[in-house]
Amino acid sequence: MSQPPHSITVLVVDDSGVSRDLLTRILHSEPGIQICGYARDGHEALVLAAEKKPDVITMDIHMPGLDGFETTRQIMETQPRPIVIVSASFNAGDVAKMFRALEAGAVAAVEKPPGPGDPAHAALARRFVETVKAMAGVRVIRRWPRARSGAQRPAPALPPPTAGPLRLVAIGASTGGPPALHRLLAGFPQPCPVPVLIVQHISAGFIQGLAEWLTATSGMPVRIAQHRELAAPGTALLAPDGCQMGIGADGLITCAPEPAEHGLRPAVSFLFRTVARNFGPRAAGVLLTGMGRDGADELKLMRDAGAVTLAQDQESSVIHGMPGEAIRLGAAMHIGPPERLGAMIHTLLTPLVSHPAP
Repeated sequence: MSQPPHSITVLVVDDSGVSRDLLTRILHSEPGIQICGYARDGHEALVLAAEKKPDVITMDIHMPGLDGFETTRQIMETQPRPIVIVSASFNAGDVAKMFRALEAGAVAAVEKPPGPGDPAHAALARRFVETVKAMAGVRVIRRWPRARSGAQRPAPALPPPTAGPLRLVAIGASTGGPPALHRLLAGFPQPCPVPVLIVQHISAGFIQGLAEWLTATSGMPVRIAQHRELAAPGTALLAPDGCQMGIGADGLITCAPEPAEHGLRPAVSFLFRTVARNFGPRAAGVLLTGMGRDGADELKLMRDAGAVTLAQDQESSVIHGMPGEAIRLGAAMHIGPPERLGAMIHTLLTPLVSHPAP
């Protein structure tokens, strides 16, 4: 039977028959999505990815033989397709594999929806479908094998702007954000002489794993922020699930269930707005890859307040929505891949390494 025009073809990779059936029912309920194949393990996935050339691959992490990370890595090195990691496990080992798969080229990660009898089924099923549909149009690039990737040279630093000493770095990211955050933070001086605050849009339950993975891979200690704690140099703080994170002029963090912005909580817009208001020219703001426009207007507020503002370029972004909107508004003083932006932040912070901020 021929496919309807403009349909999205999906390859479902999962070793559990129950999970394959559940994901199939969810995807079949959405007009315009067609299942083009099923794989029970990584080896079958490699064969079917080459044969079917799906628009999207949904990838389980925990599978016998080739796990989801290794399968993702091999697909992205040989026949790149948009891969969405679908995980029901939050144990440390599986979460680490999930973030390694994102680093290897997967474009998004979502929580595996539970069965129809679960109260969370409808919301998680909708998020799963929306993610698959959004990722179908993502441009992916071939990832060269690790032996070749080591030959790449780090991007040079951009010229520093004429600004006063920084006291804070605020970062926003969404789809494709974890690997971009890793590459950005790896360029910062260690220990970092100023606090770093991060809003990353990610499925509930993954934020602790993200903190642990970034700590292990970036060289910077990363943890989840707590309400009323003092933002301190040397540590990056992630906004917790279900809260808007901001910062006061006294450096105290607020994490509260304020209304969603752009349908999001946490939202980059909330954080950037408090930074613009309370730190002005003493801050730097970075907007990384992601769908939508969260944080774009507020990065412009930061620039208007005298802050140093940076945005990820289109070539290195999984989705250039958020940084692209900021660039269109004239909010970004500097544009580049995460490595280049990290090198620039390093240059800006170098004077503070020997003379930390009071």
